[in-house]
Amino acid sequence: MLGNFTYVNPTKLYFGPEAIENLSDELGHYGDKVLLTYGGGSIKKNGIYDAVIAELEKAGKTVIEVPGVMSNPTVEKLYEGCQIAKSNDVDFILAVGGGSTIDYAKGVSVSAWCEEDPWEKYYVRMEEVDNRIIPVGAVLTMVGTGSEMNGGSVITNHTQHLKIGRVFGDNVMPKFAILNPEYTFTVPKRQMVSGIYDIFNHICEQYFSGDDDNSSDYIAEGLMKSVIKSSRDAVADPRNYEARSNLMWDATWALNTLIAMGKSEDWEVHMIGQAVGAFTDAPHGLTLSAVSLPYYRHIAPYGLPKFVRFAKEVWGIVPSDGESDEEIAEAGLQAMESWMKEIGVTLNLKELGATPDMLEGIADGTFLLDSGYKKLTREEVIEILKESYEYGL
Repeated sequence: MLGNFTYVNPTKLYFGPEAIENLSDELGHYGDKVLLTYGGGSIKKNGIYDAVIAELEKAGKTVIEVPGVMSNPTVEKLYEGCQIAKSNDVDFILAVGGGSTIDYAKGVSVSAWCEEDPWEKYYVRMEEVDNRIIPVGAVLTMVGTGSEMNGGSVITNHTQHLKIGRVFGDNVMPKFAILNPEYTFTVPKRQMVSGIYDIFNHICEQYFSGDDDNSSDYIAEGLMKSVIKSSRDAVADPRNYEARSNLMWDATWALNTLIAMGKSEDWEVHMIGQAVGAFTDAPHGLTLSAVSLPYYRHIAPYGLPKFVRFAKEVWGIVPSDGESDEEIAEAGLQAMESWMKEIGVTLNLKELGATPDMLEGIADGTFLLDSGYKKLTREEVIEILKESYEYGL
């Protein structure tokens, strides 16, 4: 049965080709100074930057820019943004980009006025935010993380070989988000499929826990089937509006906390994947795809009924007479593997730049959770990493 829960999500969404036209009105609710954060400059080539600036000018805002937000935002970049935000006493932060840029904006929003080292206080010690928070809005240009409608912020510390995701409260969630699927058309294929797998795994992390007959799992199954269908269409034609709009909407609902309500969650694939990212700086979704199959094959015996359900309901596996639950579950994972190969995600850690001497360090950087079907040991994490590294060899 569903457990007790309270559900709040304050983010207002504007969806569709004309969504940007709502930006100036939304900005009117906040003060004069806007900190504009974005990535490597692709938004200046595809026209999104000009569209955003036009709305900022329409709203009469003073704009301070922090460009160059990387795909895995670093603690050094966090400190830079904090200094700029505080010294300019900005009233609002507008993130234009994918999940990393929005994650970064939320990190700056809680950290700029922190009197201690925000990395240590908010990401390492996971303390509650007790200082001024700068409100955030988002213009989404790449889908995957769902950061446009949640309180998550992931920051990487290369010196410490740590990549830590912190989920802040609803007061840190974006106040609004602009979602135009056409803004995602020019994203390179590798980034697109990385985002697609990130969506899928977000759903898996919440699905593979508990065996109750609850509404959250039915919603999760529908979302997974939508991602599978739309991913195939988007890979075949990256400018397929229906496919890209479905993926954008799937990503938002995969991690806006809705399908987590009333049940436990796993998130160990993310813990391993983030540790891989701290060593390799590889795209987040591909670190997840590289470790998912060995992880799920490892835990399937401990959550067998759900893996059987996954095979039947998501992948359409029809068991033959006499087929065991173990065989049905494996058929589902084989179908998942075939789909992953079809869309072109990475299944091998070696392809992400990992080397054998990194594996123990990655295991040391992996947070071991106990909310899934089985709490892993360090030795089990190393075995999963070895299986991924040796995949296809």
